[in-house]
Amino acid sequence: MVRSETPEPAGAEQSLGDLVALAAKDVSQLIRYEIDLAKTELKGDAQRVGIAAVGIGLAAFGGCLVLVMLCFALAYGLITLGIWPWAAFLIVAGTLVLLAAVAVGIAVLLLQRLSGLRKTRETVTEGIGMLRPEIPSPDGQRPELTARKTR
Repeated sequence: MVRSETPEPAGAEQSLGDLVALAAKDVSQLIRYEIDLAKTELKGDAQRVGIAAVGIGLAAFGGCLVLVMLCFALAYGLITLGIWPWAAFLIVAGTLVLLAAVAVGIAVLLLQRLSGLRKTRETVTEGIGMLRPEIPSPDGQRPELTARKTR
C-alpha cells in the first residue's frame, strides 16, 4: 500500500483542505505506480511476443530451406532408389508437416505465458476498492460502479 510522505501534525487536527490535498497526492501516486506496473508487464509481454514471432519466422525460413533440400534429395532418391514418386512425395510432405507442427507448438507455448496485465488488474481493483466508500444503499446492498455508455 502507498503511504503518504507528509506526516500528520502531532496533537493538532488537519483541516479538510489538508486532508483532500493529502488524498489527492496519494491517489496520484497510486496511479503513477499502477502505470509503472502496467508498463513493466507490457514490456515483458512484448518481449515474449517478439521472441515468439522470431521463432515463427525462423521456423518458416528453415521450413523453406528444408523444402528445397528435400526436393533435391527426392529427385536424387527417385533416380537412385527407384521409389515410386507418389510415395516419395508423401514422405516429404509428412516430414514437413511434422516440422511445422513442432514450430507452431513452441510458438503456442511461448504465447500462453503472456501475463495479460494480471498484476495491474489486481492492484487497480484493490486501489479502487480502497477509494470506494463502504456506504450501503437503502436496499442493503453495496452500490456498484457502472460505466456510462458512450456513443
